Amino acid sequence: MTSSDKPENAVPAPVEPAETAGPTGVAAKDWASAAADPQYRAAVVDLLGALAYGELAAFERLAEDAKLAPTLADKAELAKMASAEFHHFERLRNRLTEIGQEPTAAMEPFVAALDGFHRQTAPSDWLEGLVKAYVGDSIASDFYREVAARLDSDTRELVLAVLDDTGHAGFAVEKVRAAIDADPRVGGRLALWARRLMGEALSQSQRVVADRDALSTMLVGGVADGFDLAEVGRMFTRITEAHTKRMAALGLAA
Repeated sequence: MTSSDKPENAVPAPVEPAETAGPTGVAAKDWASAAADPQYRAAVVDLLGALAYGELAAFERLAEDAKLAPTLADKAELAKMASAEFHHFERLRNRLTEIGQEPTAAMEPFVAALDGFHRQTAPSDWLEGLVKAYVGDSIASDFYREVAARLDSDTRELVLAVLDDTGHAGFAVEKVRAAIDADPRVGGRLALWARRLMGEALSQSQRVVADRDALSTMLVGGVADGFDLAEVGRMFTRITEAHTKRMAALGLAA
C-alpha cells in the first residue's frame, strides 16, 4: 500500500462555520425582506460580484492549466471542471441581473485584486497548478462559507451552491500524491509553494474586504449579524486548520 492509499489521506471536508442555535436576524430572512436595508443590499452585491469574477477567473485558469496536462484524459478532466466553474459564474451573473444590478459593474471592483493574486502566484508547471487550484480555491471557499452563514436564506443557498466542489479536490490529491510517491523530492517544492499560496490568498481576501465599506461592515457586525473581532479570529483559525488538513491530504507539510 502506498501512502496515497491510506484512508486518512481522503480529501477533507470543507470547513464549516461555528454552529449556532439556528438562523437569527438577517440569516432568518429571505432576500426580499433583507434587501430592504440598503447597506445589506450593497454588501450582497459586492459579495456576488467578487464571487462571480472569482468563478470567471477560475474558468480561465483551468482552461490554461489544461494546456499543461500530461495526458488527454487529464486535459478532458480539467475541461469538465472549467465548464462547471463557468456554469457557477452564469448563476451568479444571472442573480445579479435578477436583483437589478449590472454584472460587469458588480465584478469590476474586484478585478485588480484577483488578477494581481493570479499574477503573483502563476504556477510554473502542472503540479503547481493543481496545488494552486486545490489550496487557493479552498481557502477562498472556506471564507465565503463562513460569510454565507450570516446571509439571507436565498443568497446563502446560491453562495453555497456555487462553492460546491467541481471535482478538482479529489483529482488534485490523486495526481499530487502519485507524483510524490514517484519522486519524494517533489514534496518539498510543493510544500513551499502551498505555504506561499496560503499567505497570498489570505492577504488578497483581506485587501478585497478592506476596500469595500459595505462588505467590511457586514463582516464585523454592522450588518447581517456579522462577526465580532473575537469571531474573526476564530474564523481564521478554522480556515487555517482546514488548510493544514488539506496539506496532509496532499502529502505535504503545512
